[in-house]
Amino acid sequence: MRTAIHMRDADTFREQLELVAIPAPPFGEAERGASVAERFRVMGLANVRVDEEGNVLGTWSPPGASGPPVVVAAHLDTVFPAGTDVEPRRAGPRVHAPGITDNSRGLAGMLAIARVLAAEPVRARRPVLFAATVGEEGIGDLRGVKHLFRKDGGLRDAAAFIALDGSGMRRIVHRAIGSRRLRVEVDGPGGHSWSDRGAANPIVAVGAAAAEIRTLALPNPARSALTVARMAGGSSVNSIPESAWMEIDMRSEESAGLQHMEQGVRDILARAVHEENGARRAGTGPLRLRVQVIGDRPSGETSGRDPLVRAAAAVTASLGATAELVGSSTDANVPMALGIPSIAMGVGGDSGGIHTLDEWYSNEGGALGVERGLLVVLAAAGV
Repeated sequence: MRTAIHMRDADTFREQLELVAIPAPPFGEAERGASVAERFRVMGLANVRVDEEGNVLGTWSPPGASGPPVVVAAHLDTVFPAGTDVEPRRAGPRVHAPGITDNSRGLAGMLAIARVLAAEPVRARRPVLFAATVGEEGIGDLRGVKHLFRKDGGLRDAAAFIALDGSGMRRIVHRAIGSRRLRVEVDGPGGHSWSDRGAANPIVAVGAAAAEIRTLALPNPARSALTVARMAGGSSVNSIPESAWMEIDMRSEESAGLQHMEQGVRDILARAVHEENGARRAGTGPLRLRVQVIGDRPSGETSGRDPLVRAAAAVTASLGATAELVGSSTDANVPMALGIPSIAMGVGGDSGGIHTLDEWYSNEGGALGVERGLLVVLAAAGV
């Protein structure tokens, strides 16, 4: 099988180029998903289907395999909106295209591993469920993997979870950086900047809150972050604005840290609106505050001593690389938060410009990364 991975390296790379050329914007992954489903069918995976959320699933279950599956996932979506030019272009050893690495590389690696397993007579203790997931990026808020691990009949008894995401040979993500994202909206009566002077100003309240949020003490600063990411409001320079809004991103490797930050932010927002209302001219209307959760990714950790992490580190070392145990936000967040042994890892090669229009990938060492993924999957499946 390891030899087959290297012999098919050119085919794997070609498949990566085919996949990146199929647009998969946020909430628009269906066309790329259909292509992956057809590839699952052709290689001979069992029970190939597209679930209610849009995830594409197929099972490898060799003779003798039983019990809960090992889930191997790669996300379909990119961060780029519909209409983005995703046609790959070559520049020496590099291929440039939005999404060429994140996550066309992960998808190509997953397909290569599934294809080898489907073609080889291998015995394993556990089946493997291959999942091309939707909604991993940004506003997708992990909707695909959340659906897989839903309470009513999901995969909460899975034996392990391995996310194939991007390039590289060293990183092993075993800590899930959770996030909580808020959209804040403040509305008021508005009015003319002269004749209605003294009315409560939504932008003043939002700006005061943003300034104070900047000073909020973070729990365990090395493992958390808080960002006021976007804000806007008003209609003209000679008007008191009727509304203002901002969006806030909070991240932490600890669930308690996220809760602490969110409560601190909500307290600051309420205080800023209260103070602006208290300063308004008598007889004018008050400001109204609304806070909406627009993103919720759980935190979690798979111990560095867990057999899955140890196997991934050992495989990495056996292939001549030094394993780096790190934290990140990936599809693995959800199963990791549920206590399922979970990791995320790259699938070889080199890359740069991730999440930019100039994203690039070079396939030097690409086959070795797919081999690493294969060996980790085999170990998790009990081969």
